[in-house]
Amino acid sequence: MKDFFKMMLASALGFIIASLIFSFISMLIMVAMMGSMMGSFGKQDSFVLQNNSVLNLRLEGAIQERVAESDPFSGLIGGIPSSMGLNDIIGAIRKAKANDKVKGIYLDARLFTASNATLAEIRQELEDFKESGKFMVAYADSYTQNGYYLASVADKIAINPQGMLDVHGLASVPLFFKDALQKLGIEMQLFKVGTYKSFAEPFTQTEMSDENREQVNSFLNDIWGFMKTDIAASRNMNPAQIDSIANELPMFKKTDYLLSQNLVDTILYENEMKNYLRDLIEIDADAQIPSATVDNMKSVRTQTIRKSTNSIALLYAVGNISSGNSSSGIQDKYMVNEIEKLRRDDDIKAVVFRVNSGGGSAYASEQIWKAISDLKEEKPVVVSMGDLAASGGYYIACNANRIVAQPTTMTGSIGIFGMIPNFSGTLDKLGIDTDVVKTNEFSDFGNISRPFNAQEAVMLQSYVDNGYDLFLTRCAEGRGMPKDSLAKYAEGRVWTGNQAKEIGLVDELGGVREAIEIAAELANLGENYAVFEYPRMKSPFEEIFNRNKEELAAKTLKNYLGESYDMFMLLKNIKDQDYIQARLPYDLNIN
Repeated sequence: MKDFFKMMLASALGFIIASLIFSFISMLIMVAMMGSMMGSFGKQDSFVLQNNSVLNLRLEGAIQERVAESDPFSGLIGGIPSSMGLNDIIGAIRKAKANDKVKGIYLDARLFTASNATLAEIRQELEDFKESGKFMVAYADSYTQNGYYLASVADKIAINPQGMLDVHGLASVPLFFKDALQKLGIEMQLFKVGTYKSFAEPFTQTEMSDENREQVNSFLNDIWGFMKTDIAASRNMNPAQIDSIANELPMFKKTDYLLSQNLVDTILYENEMKNYLRDLIEIDADAQIPSATVDNMKSVRTQTIRKSTNSIALLYAVGNISSGNSSSGIQDKYMVNEIEKLRRDDDIKAVVFRVNSGGGSAYASEQIWKAISDLKEEKPVVVSMGDLAASGGYYIACNANRIVAQPTTMTGSIGIFGMIPNFSGTLDKLGIDTDVVKTNEFSDFGNISRPFNAQEAVMLQSYVDNGYDLFLTRCAEGRGMPKDSLAKYAEGRVWTGNQAKEIGLVDELGGVREAIEIAAELANLGENYAVFEYPRMKSPFEEIFNRNKEELAAKTLKNYLGESYDMFMLLKNIKDQDYIQARLPYDLNIN
């Protein structure tokens, strides 16, 4: 017994010491984080734009609609580029155009990820910048296709003598999990409306259906058509030449080939490119180049803007649509509350609803649709479609006064489905049996240990049919089209913004700028108005702790589950969804 108490005391003492050490280390990390944060804030506040400056437009990481002001972890974790906000990039380009201290743009497009509509938004701003008469040059050791699409706007494109340049066209490569699910004994029970509604195909098939292949081929060719036409126009070529070059896969060609095909203007090492920049701004060869980054430009003052009685709200709706009251993604209760605040705010004269969503819960989409309808009764609502405004994303956008989309936005996908797993095969493989006692015929409806019976399947399909009919009705009323006419463009089919305009699902082609101008016109604001973004962005600490809590949980699960982690997450996502979904067909995986 004496030894037992000794052991207990030793264990308790060890636990206390370990806790103290862990707390001390945590405090040190917190102090380091705060120091890093305060340091980054100090740099931001102390930046002064010099005369003869160059906007160093360095693009890297993932480009999202908006990002938090500062990420203290970015200085602690090396090699991982921070995300960039599309709004910050556009703001920096516009300030550079308007500010006489900035003489031009140095475009440094590194490894970054952005969808086609985001690229179009940035490219549009770069083209607008050139109207100022200021210079724009581009340089890279290696150009990705997305990077080159933006760089092609520049007055001069330079590349490292040993560099690479990629132009290859577009492809969609979806993954199919049917066989993997069968090995686990999982059957996905599908109820849908829409010939082209193909979200469930990866779970129920091993390849694309003919209808899905048709729509993917259609929108890929339309998107590529815009990209190659833009590149060709900027490089004084024709689109057929871009196709010919893409078919030769130039990324494996020497830089002399790139020069001969007019893809680049010159071949320089980076220090030579910097000397070229010095010549452009007329400074000495050894002088430091005055420059500003996208982050720096946030602190550059423009005309003082205060909230006035002539304000336009730019309301962001980004991510999956679901039921809930969180600012993560598009959760109906949270979003409806934000919309209601704008409706009651008399200083807000119009709302630009920036939608970037592939959809989600049909129920949550209906709640947001109703809130937008109420808002529209009191002030103009103009939708600006981002990368995606499809399925549920189109549902919440369809009743706006006007809809604006980029030509390469993915939209439409008017259709719904229900997908519920049946784990009876999994239980058989594990040797697990189930039984049931119930008071009524359908007391165990939704029991995933058995398949739906015929009567349940009929009722569920009828429920999905009714949901689709409501979706069609909302879209037809919102667009002012006969329901049977709109039905021809529904069936779950995905359209580009360009195609959607031709069939009446979209009113105008353009970006946020055009949407704001239309909203101001509808509200009779003239040119004297201010634009403010909603909802409030999370603080850096909120972003860090929420994100890292999720990352820690994910890493722990991955360590335990190993190769089964991906399948677990797939099934978890299915479990967490509402039964009835209005969602874009899977991850389009366009490369």
